[in-house]
Amino acid sequence: MAQLLRDALKVFILFIGCTCLFYFGLRYMHTEYEQFHRYDPPQGPSVKVFETDDEGFIDRLNLFFRLGE
Repeated sequence: MAQLLRDALKVFILFIGCTCLFYFGLRYMHTEYEQFHRYDPPQGPSVKVFETDDEGFIDRLNLFFRLGE
């Protein structure tokens, strides 16, 4: 009985340790990515991929139904 209790305590301590490690790892990653500026203009040679022409509503609706967006 004592051996079973000792093994259960070891598993519990290991579980708590891994849970704390996971929690603090997520907190560290959150603080890292919180300071990351996603909406800064791109640096270096960038190319504009999509240009919007002055299309009418019917043309945009046609494109929507044709491409299934």
